[in-house]
Amino acid sequence: MKRLKILTVGVGGQGILLFSKVLGEACLAQELPVAMSEVHGMAQRGGIVETNIVLGWRSPLISEGEADVLVGLEPVETLRALPRCRKDTLILSNTDPVVPQIVKDGLAQYPDVEEALEQLKRHFSSVYLFPAEKLAQEAGTSRALNMVVLGALAGAEVLPIPKETWCKALERSVKPKFLEANRKAFEAGYEITRRG
Repeated sequence: MKRLKILTVGVGGQGILLFSKVLGEACLAQELPVAMSEVHGMAQRGGIVETNIVLGWRSPLISEGEADVLVGLEPVETLRALPRCRKDTLILSNTDPVVPQIVKDGLAQYPDVEEALEQLKRHFSSVYLFPAEKLAQEAGTSRALNMVVLGALAGAEVLPIPKETWCKALERSVKPKFLEANRKAFEAGYEITRRG
């Protein structure tokens, strides 16, 4: 197994920790050496959250220029994490923003990130941009956007984990009443990267 460093970024309330739990479960089921660390922002909802997931390394920290994969659940956080990437980093990013309360209150503006995200395709060799929240809503709940993004990671096949193992890890980690919507969301994301 080659060494791999996966940086996942977003904001509180997007389910990054569940994303990482399912990913960790899938790695363990395949007997892949995995280590993880979490960084929580100051707020439960809306604060910055990131996880560092490393395979084949002892330290679960990802420094500048070290990420093999960047998974962004929030577009501004994706852009903010770019210094930790290289030209050959695989980038998977949700394009649906989480608008902070300060913007909702009219005290600030959410940046126009559409052009910046599109420019990623010119600077990085492998970039997938998709509306994860919209796809999650179509699957049954916008709260499953984390599973759309996880499905995209699984479909990219950067990890030697068969689809069945991903699905079993999902079943072990998600409450039964939410399982069907999460499964559909995972499938929607999986198709994004499988189609290319």
